[in-house]
Amino acid sequence: MQAELENLKIDFEKFLKNKGNKITRRRFDIIEIIASYGKHFEIEELVRWISSQNKNIASRSTIYRTVKLLQEFGAIREVIKLNNRTIYEFVVGKQHHEHLICVECGKIIEFYKQDIEVLQDEVCKEYDFTPLNHRLEIFGICSNCKNKA
Repeated sequence: MQAELENLKIDFEKFLKNKGNKITRRRFDIIEIIASYGKHFEIEELVRWISSQNKNIASRSTIYRTVKLLQEFGAIREVIKLNNRTIYEFVVGKQHHEHLICVECGKIIEFYKQDIEVLQDEVCKEYDFTPLNHRLEIFGICSNCKNKA
């Protein structure tokens, strides 16, 4: 993962230069912290967590801007929109996957099924459609919440 992270930083620096954005140490520190977070997040939750790790790492606005830039760059993706909440994940070093979301407790279960990928490719071919990206979210109730009821 460390080699992937270093390559990400090199590519992200090029991305920032091409867009005319500032290249700051803080942005690269934020990348390291987000990579170590290890779970899905809302931006405000991430801001609180980063602040709890190091109060002086970056301002709230710097974290928000960096997350948005990383999303545009492709290192972070929006994976779930639920009840006015937007949940993201750091995708560097992770294979593509889908999500099951419990509407009771908010638990997120990641899964990958080759059959789904094949079916999507077949549908796109049938309709002469070129996919750029996709996400599958299945909302329901997890086994823990079902057992509580």
